[in-house]
Amino acid sequence: MALTQDQILAALKSVQDPDLHQDIVTLNMVKDLKITGNSVSFSIDLTTPACPMKDKIQREAELAVKKAGADEVTVTMTATVTSKGLGNQSIPGVKNIIAVASGKGGVGKSTVAVNLAVALSQTGAKVGLIDADIYGPSIPIMFDVKDEKPGVIDGKQLVPVEKYGIKLMSIGFMIEPGQAVIWRGPMASSALKQFIGDTAWGELDYLIVDMPPGTGDIQLTLVQTIPVTGSVIVTTPQDVALSDAIKGIAMFKNVNVPCLGVIENMAYFICSHCGEREEIFSNGGGSRTAGVLDVPFLGEVPIETKIRKSGDAGVPVCLSDPESETAQVFLNLAGKLAQQVAIRNAGTAETQPVEILFK
Repeated sequence: MALTQDQILAALKSVQDPDLHQDIVTLNMVKDLKITGNSVSFSIDLTTPACPMKDKIQREAELAVKKAGADEVTVTMTATVTSKGLGNQSIPGVKNIIAVASGKGGVGKSTVAVNLAVALSQTGAKVGLIDADIYGPSIPIMFDVKDEKPGVIDGKQLVPVEKYGIKLMSIGFMIEPGQAVIWRGPMASSALKQFIGDTAWGELDYLIVDMPPGTGDIQLTLVQTIPVTGSVIVTTPQDVALSDAIKGIAMFKNVNVPCLGVIENMAYFICSHCGEREEIFSNGGGSRTAGVLDVPFLGEVPIETKIRKSGDAGVPVCLSDPESETAQVFLNLAGKLAQQVAIRNAGTAETQPVEILFK
């Protein structure tokens, strides 16, 4: 007896998306179902190409259809990144805007932002990166594009610099190397608004914003200018850094921007001679802080010489040494971040630009 479409869909209803807690049929993830005798083919359209549960979902789908009587099952995994409505002032074509922030400087926030952007791009996502640290731009160095300048369309819109498939904007492209940006807050805020609203970003799944440290003008300008999908807070394990990380999470919470997760940078060091793990700055503070504040903990990044070397050379470690353990750490972090974005888009109300009134 030939298999029917209803039988196959009924079988696939046993396969759950572990993040969204519904079956893949109800979530409309099953596409292009074809049945030829006892051979079945279909695709599963995930919410992100960086989905860390992709292989598990594929295996469960194959097994479910074989249990229904199919002799041959072909499953193609695809992805369409989800987006929540981003209010009336969203950037055309940009699905998700993610602020990578920290309560204080020196925690490696830009290193994390750069490698998250590259790792997301490596999964097949379309990614852009704004260097919002107006006074201390580092993206031109970390992508080895110090001498590049953005293009201009009709004298109105900026065209991002592109490197490694990632679209980039930074004040570092507008000034000479070594030149200091000596601006008051309103001028810095104006520059960020231009990067956001006057740049031809095109179609992007994720726009990462590498924030300056603290909770000042730039942070307020960002949330007033565009509705941010969520924030990622970068910290190191020391109590002083964790205290500031808590303030960063609180700031975004106060302006209704959900925290997508905490990343603990410089969490440990592996000795290259003996292989022993050393926790130079203590360890586990990021996880504990995330637990206390009830926000996701995305993971730990080690202190490693190759991360520093790759940043200085302008080739992020995910590209310079893609098979390394460190590159895999960032790929895992990117997967967990994409996972949190999908969960946020499925279960949280639309974000809106924030209006901040001063008395």
